[in-house]
Parts: sequence; C-alpha cells; structure tokens
Amino acid sequence: MERSDSSSASSVDQPIYAPTPIRPGLPSRRSSGTMIVPRDSVSAFGPVDMHIGPDDVRAMSPRRTSQDIENLGKEARMELQRHAKALQDSLITLFNRIEAVKEEHHKLDNNNKFLQKYIGDLMTTSKITASSSRAKK
Repeated sequence: MERSDSSSASSVDQPIYAPTPIRPGLPSRRSSGTMIVPRDSVSAFGPVDMHIGPDDVRAMSPRRTSQDIENLGKEARMELQRHAKALQDSLITLFNRIEAVKEEHHKLDNNNKFLQKYIGDLMTTSKITASSSRAKK
C-alpha cells in the first residue's frame, strides 16, 4: 500500500522510537551506625527504675484501676439485668395476648359452629315444610 503523498514515504523510511522512561534516583540516607552493644555496657541500656511521685504527670495514666473495672462490670451487669427483665416482661405480655386471642378464637369458632348447625337445621325443616305443603296441594 503506497500513498502518493510525500509525507508517507518519509515516515516509512524512518522508524518511530518511543522515549525510554527514566527512573528517579533513590534518596540518599545517612548511615544509622552500628547497633551492636558490647556485653559490658548492657547494664547501662537495661531497664531504668524510676520512682515517680503521685503528683507527677507521668503517674496520671488514663488506664483504669481494678476498682474502676469492677464498677464498670457491675454497671454492665445491672444494665443487662434491666434489659433482660424488660424482655421477659414483654414476652409475658405477648404470651398473655396470644392466650387471650386463642380464647377469643375458640369462642368465635364455637359460635360459628353453633350458627352453622342452626342454619342447617332451619334449612332442613324448611325443606320438610315446603315438601309437605306441596304434597297437600
């Protein structure tokens, strides 16, 4: 496929090169030095016993004491007991309501059966009455 214009001829002769991406250099860091500690100097780097007074800011930790934790536990238990009591009361209320509805349903069902029997008896007597009146005519 050759084109007649001159720009296509020059582009076929020259290959297209994409620029090569250049990585940025790593930042320079200072050496942290050696971490090796001689055996005889371990006591200098061991735990330091500090005696902090009760008024020192470092002694005022936000951590809770065992008494605080015990009080929180008691409050949580009391709250759970109140919640459980409320759930039990609502369950008893629901149970009583269900029993009342069952009783009402049973009463209405018995009344319905009584009315069905009464209507059935009326229909039977009306058929007997109607057939006997036709026979007399």
